[in-house]
Amino acid sequence: MLKSDQTAADVMPDAMHDLDACLAVAHAAVAEAAAHLRDVAGGPQRVEHKGAVDLVTETDRALEAMIGAHLRAAFPSHRVIGEEASAGTAPARPRDDEWAWYLDPLDGTTNFAHGHPHFAVSLGLARGAEMQLGLVADPLRDETFAARRGGGATLNGTPIRVSAVATLDAALLATGTPYDRRERADLYLGAIKALMLTTQGIRRGGSAALDLCWVACGRVDAYWEWRLGPWDVAAGALIVREAGGATSDFRGAAHDVHGQETLASNGRLHAAMLGALAPFAAAGASSRR
Repeated sequence: MLKSDQTAADVMPDAMHDLDACLAVAHAAVAEAAAHLRDVAGGPQRVEHKGAVDLVTETDRALEAMIGAHLRAAFPSHRVIGEEASAGTAPARPRDDEWAWYLDPLDGTTNFAHGHPHFAVSLGLARGAEMQLGLVADPLRDETFAARRGGGATLNGTPIRVSAVATLDAALLATGTPYDRRERADLYLGAIKALMLTTQGIRRGGSAALDLCWVACGRVDAYWEWRLGPWDVAAGALIVREAGGATSDFRGAAHDVHGQETLASNGRLHAAMLGALAPFAAAGASSRR
């Protein structure tokens, strides 16, 4: 574990692709960002609009620069794919041999801007399409979720597992509504209504990274959402899988962080969730043509 006064520079690796060293740098960078968020949460923020309901704050940009600087100093050959630097454009997929960090410095910006205490820092490392490491830090709960490919998932260093819920009528779900919800409200609300009628409840927290981590630790049993960015889901999807859960698109194909659909579950509910979402997946595909 890192000491509280360590920084990414203190744990710079000898080998560029030593995953233990990569994880140490990631922990240090994310911990520094989480500490900054705790300091500024609830204070005044300069807020800009990237879209009608898509916000960005000065804190988003400052944290992306802070974490990106740590990563580039330690791993100059790695690519850093950050939400704010991408400026609303879809980033190119990494080459098969390319190492890339997916960074959302403040997942839940709308919550943060309104003083709603539910947001996180999300950071994942991939080689090509294969996620290798994932970290999600919830600064206000002092919780850090982490996973390494093939190494399991943890919460503050303690192993976590998905829930054992096996039927939708006993399940608590989570979802989100994308930034184009004013144009596609019927589609998104239709899926929520269908699943509301067959489950114990649905929660909308406003942070995809935390929704995924809450599937991983059993606080919710499944989660679905359309049109997320790769920085939103890269770390959390790996954490779900390493906690024993399942991820896919709405048709059951392998989850793609650059794709349009994210479904995560405890595994036991996955087939039922795919069945429930099937008509909406078809409608969503039609709306993109």
